[in-house]
Amino acid sequence: MWPLLFLNVLILNVNALSDVEEMRGEERLFLSALGLSERPRPTGHGRRVPPVLWRMFRRRADGHAGDSDSCLVSEYGVRGNIIRYVQDQGQLMSGWSHSCQGCTEKHHFFNLSIIQPVEQLSLAQLEIKFQWNLFTSPRFLLGPQALSVSLYKVVRATLRGASHQQNRRLLLSQSVQIHPEPTSLTLDITSLAENWRKPGRNYGLVMELQPHSSNPEELLPFYPGNAVPSEPHITFPEIQASLVIVSLNPDQCRSRRRRSAIHLPVSPSNVCKLRRLYIDFKDVEWQDWIIAPQGYQANYCHGECPFPLSESLNGTNHAILQTLVHSLDPHGTPQPCCVPIRLSPISMLYYDNNDNVVLRHYQDMVVDECGCR
Repeated sequence: MWPLLFLNVLILNVNALSDVEEMRGEERLFLSALGLSERPRPTGHGRRVPPVLWRMFRRRADGHAGDSDSCLVSEYGVRGNIIRYVQDQGQLMSGWSHSCQGCTEKHHFFNLSIIQPVEQLSLAQLEIKFQWNLFTSPRFLLGPQALSVSLYKVVRATLRGASHQQNRRLLLSQSVQIHPEPTSLTLDITSLAENWRKPGRNYGLVMELQPHSSNPEELLPFYPGNAVPSEPHITFPEIQASLVIVSLNPDQCRSRRRRSAIHLPVSPSNVCKLRRLYIDFKDVEWQDWIIAPQGYQANYCHGECPFPLSESLNGTNHAILQTLVHSLDPHGTPQPCCVPIRLSPISMLYYDNNDNVVLRHYQDMVVDECGCR
């Protein structure tokens, strides 16, 4: 009896494992259809969604953007169906630069391995935000009013103890006026980012900051009793950098006019028509990486295409003739199929494995109308 019971339990476990593997296989197929090689698993400490991405998502969700070409990112004036805000993984190199007195250096690094080889890079825009914290920098009103900003691309790694100047190329040098409100710099680095996609080419950027002041003593912070330490300590604004990447996956981006759904007239339940289907991402446990929408009205087509085909069934001439032949020879010729004849896109906001925020547009996700073909 025990061997038989053990065998039954083993069969149940094998069947359960088979069901799990089948579900994982279906999940992989669906993720592949979304252009993802695997299920994103963010750390749970996802960054705040940039307001511009929310605006872009809502405009597309309302159908007000890209009606004639849903793969045109009008906000940036380029073609694309994937918009990523890639986080900066760099850090302060030192509190005091060896290349110039009174400077500080910040290393910026953006991981572009997340861009698939099939994607065509349309835009890479660097956004740097300077923010003074008046609580940690109380001398802001008495200290420097501007910063000299120099941005370098790093062309090769620097050995420890060696000079790094020969391994850098100047990209930008300008003065930035600093205010209590955030101050931003934007720079198009599309050609540089394209080069970063090649193996062993991405060494990032280095930003050098130096305060402006006509009086060198103003570069020193205020200390009670005018006691100045042997090494100056200059306060700098907080620096936040991100890289906006717009890319185009040509396999998933086709020009198509988005049209509102046409509701078919009431017909018998066994006749081809649009059926409602809502996909809730919680049902597939994807709510941890999909930001919006929480689900969407996908719909599907189901029903028969009987003879004679009415106009409401949107049949082609071929379908009309096929139903005629089917009525004469039902065993030798099948009925036409009830299929989607018009679909519309959706947009999705989600976190990738590096906690980057991604806005992606997907064609042919919602069935708007059915017909016989």
